[in-house]
Amino acid sequence: MQGDPEVLEFLNEQLTAELTAINQYFLHAKMQENFGWAKLAKYTRAESFDEMRHAELLTDRILFLEGLPNYQRLFHVRVGQTVTEMFRADREVEVEAIDRLRRGIDVMRSKGDHTSKGIFESILKDEEHHIDYLETQLDLLDKLGEPLYIAQVIKQPDS
Repeated sequence: MQGDPEVLEFLNEQLTAELTAINQYFLHAKMQENFGWAKLAKYTRAESFDEMRHAELLTDRILFLEGLPNYQRLFHVRVGQTVTEMFRADREVEVEAIDRLRRGIDVMRSKGDHTSKGIFESILKDEEHHIDYLETQLDLLDKLGEPLYIAQVIKQPDS
């Protein structure tokens, strides 16, 4: 089934964003693990895998619409050096994704591509949940400060 070129471009642009997010979140998870923030690393790693599932959905849809998924393009990976910087960098990714998804939903609705619109709506729901989590963590960091916050995300090794 031949897809609309504008819809395919939105699908590929969101695919690029998901591939970038996979890398950013996975790197942050590995850094967090290295810093000893095991609880936080586990959550961040799971977010990376969520983005991978989004990339898979988008890839399948692009192929179904006889397009070519672009796996060669990435946006800028933002790497935080502190927990606050990591959360801010990840929030930027989510803010951009939410804007892109909403614009894509409007285009897909106008083109009558309800399946692609449904995929974008599903991803949007996940991204809104993630941005809520990130904003909550940033609020906690403001209230507690980094040292006390970090004390909450350390998991002691089993003895």
